[in-house]
Amino acid sequence: MGKTLTESLIETLELVEDGKLDADHRFNRENLGALLKICNACGAKDSRLPVPQTAYGMSLKPMCHIHDTDYHWGDDNNAKDMADRRMKNNGQRLIELKSSWFLSRARRARVYTYYLLVHRFGGPAFWDGKIK
Repeated sequence: MGKTLTESLIETLELVEDGKLDADHRFNRENLGALLKICNACGAKDSRLPVPQTAYGMSLKPMCHIHDTDYHWGDDNNAKDMADRRMKNNGQRLIELKSSWFLSRARRARVYTYYLLVHRFGGPAFWDGKIK
């Protein structure tokens, strides 16, 4: 059974604090309750599409939590692009931390696919609630 949202957020906070993942400086300063309202793991909030939370057994939730906060705090197209690149880079970092050599290639392909999807189709999620 996978970790709860709270457990995966705590893991993400620890990875950022240890310098293993990159996040906006506000990420580790935000309280857990606020992060629980912002983060929902992989996939857009309220999406009907089931988005896998793993890449061949490795959780992608830490990269997605950080991406959620970047989208929440972002306010222009440059911020969206930076958020998408950071998600991809954090996915690569997770693979380096948690992968054996024989799964890393497939996991890199999954992370890159997620990057392409948010880069091309993440605009509505990024702008949701920001413009009237």
